[in-house]
Amino acid sequence: MTRNKPPFRADVVGSLLRTVPLKEARAKREKGEISAAQLQEVEDCEIEKIIRKQEEVGLKVATDGEFRRSWWHFDFYGLLDGMERYTLDHGIQFHGIQSRMESIRVTGKLGFSASHPMLEHFKFLKAHTRVTSKMCIPSPATLHFRLEPRSVDARFYADRDAIFDDLAKTYRQAVRAFYDAGCRYLQFDDTAWAYLCSQAELKKARERGLNADRLQQDYARVVNGALEGKPADMTITTHVCRGNFRSTWISEGGYEPVAETLLGRLNYDGYFLEYDSARAGGFEPLRFLPKGNKIVVLGLITTKSGTLERKDDIKRRIEEATKYVALDQLCLSPQCGFASTEEGNILAEGEQWAKLRMVVELADEVWR
Repeated sequence: MTRNKPPFRADVVGSLLRTVPLKEARAKREKGEISAAQLQEVEDCEIEKIIRKQEEVGLKVATDGEFRRSWWHFDFYGLLDGMERYTLDHGIQFHGIQSRMESIRVTGKLGFSASHPMLEHFKFLKAHTRVTSKMCIPSPATLHFRLEPRSVDARFYADRDAIFDDLAKTYRQAVRAFYDAGCRYLQFDDTAWAYLCSQAELKKARERGLNADRLQQDYARVVNGALEGKPADMTITTHVCRGNFRSTWISEGGYEPVAETLLGRLNYDGYFLEYDSARAGGFEPLRFLPKGNKIVVLGLITTKSGTLERKDDIKRRIEEATKYVALDQLCLSPQCGFASTEEGNILAEGEQWAKLRMVVELADEVWR
C-alpha cells in the first residue's frame, strides 16, 4: 500500500520553524544593515539545510519551509496583479492573541504574471532537492474571505463578490505558471472552509458584510474554476486550517457542515485535514469522500506543541478513520505547518524534526 506519488503516506503541510540565522538576517535587513541580496544568500543557505533535513528524516517530499515569507498568505496575495498589502487598525484575532495589523485589498484587475517572485522560489526548491518538491500557495477562497469591507476598488469591481471570475482565472494562470516551472505537486492552503464550520466565524463574516449563506457555493465555484484544465500529471491538494499563529487557533467545529461540498464536489486530488484536537470533531464527515483516487491526509500530529504523540494513539485514530474511508485512501501528516507566519509556533526545532520523523515511521508501520 505504498504510494509513489503525492500525497505521500508520510507528508508535510508546508511551513517550518525559521532558523536562527534566518531570523537574524531578516532583523538586520529590516534595520537596513544588510542588502536584499545578502538576505537572499542567507535564505538560500538555510533553505538548502532544511531541504536536506526533510530528506534525512525520510520524507519523499520537501518544501522550502516558506522561509522567504513573513505570512503564509499575504506575501503571495500582495504580489498578484491588482492586489496590494496595507496596514489596518487591527490584526486577525486568534485565541488570546492578535496577528500583525495587515491585510490585502484589490486595486486593479486581478491576474498572475510571470514576474511573481514565488515562481523563482519554487525553481530554487526544485533545483536543490532529490525528492518531490512541493509548493504551497494560499487558496482563492481565503483571498476573498480575508477582504475587509470597502477593500475592492470600485473602478474595477463593483464589490467583493464581483471578483470571483477573475480570481478563478488568476489561479488558472498560476497553476499553469507553476507547472511550466516544473511543479507537479501544488497545494492550496485554505482557512475559509474551516471558518464555514464555525458558527462564531460565520457570525463575524456576516458582520463584515459577506453573504455567509452563499459562501460554500461561491467558494466551490471559484476553486473548481481555478482547477479547470489542470494538467493530468499535476497533483493539487488543499490544506484546511483552523488558524495557526504562535500555537493558537481561530476556528472550532467539525467538518460536517462543509464535508459534502468540500470532499464530494471540489476537484482536488487530496485534502490535508486537521485532526489533532477535539476542535476538529470526529471522522464521520469522511464518508463523503468518493471511493477511488482521492486522498485524505490525516493531520494527527500537532504542530502547536513540542510534546511527541504516542504512536499507538495515532495508530488507533487512523483505525477509527477507516470506519468511514478505506485505508488506501488515507495518508498521514502534521496537522498544519510549524510556522504559518515567521514568528512560528511554540516548540523547538528538534521537536519539530522529531515529529516529522515520527510521521515517516508511523506511515511505514501502518502502510508497509
